[in-house]
Amino acid sequence: MIQGVNLILVSALLLNFLVLGSSRLRACIRAVGMQGALLSALPLLLHHGSPGLHTILLSAGMLALKGFLFPWLLVRTLREASMRTEIEPLIGFTASLLVGAIATGVAFVLSSRLPSLPAIASPFLVPVAMATLLMSLVVLVSRTKALTQVLGYLMLENGIFLFGLTLVQSMPLL
Repeated sequence: MIQGVNLILVSALLLNFLVLGSSRLRACIRAVGMQGALLSALPLLLHHGSPGLHTILLSAGMLALKGFLFPWLLVRTLREASMRTEIEPLIGFTASLLVGAIATGVAFVLSSRLPSLPAIASPFLVPVAMATLLMSLVVLVSRTKALTQVLGYLMLENGIFLFGLTLVQSMPLL
């Protein structure tokens, strides 16, 4: 179970880098949709014992919204607006990847200084959540197209969701 959680977290982190380094909007939409779909499995994997109806509904709702509905709506908007790429970002794509790598390093260092929670299933949950938050902020401030900024907000919400999962034992009605 822990290996599955760690694999999902590492995949989510790599998808953050894909969004930072890609100028193709369709690829960015797919990456954020895949990230949402992957993260929707975490409540099921982090739940001890058999998952209850609330946990199943939370995962199914997140999969439906973040994995399918939001990406579908964004691709539809992309088609109607006749956009394909992020033409002139404020920070270049290579520089964005460098800032994302630095943000990931900062997230791992800062999370190691936080008091540890004994109920967390993976030691990577807090660092990946912090890195996702920081990289989404990079997307928000460095991209000029509104569609890419919406992707930044979706990434930001994924990071907040990951932070919320650290409290899943103490707050089961997340």
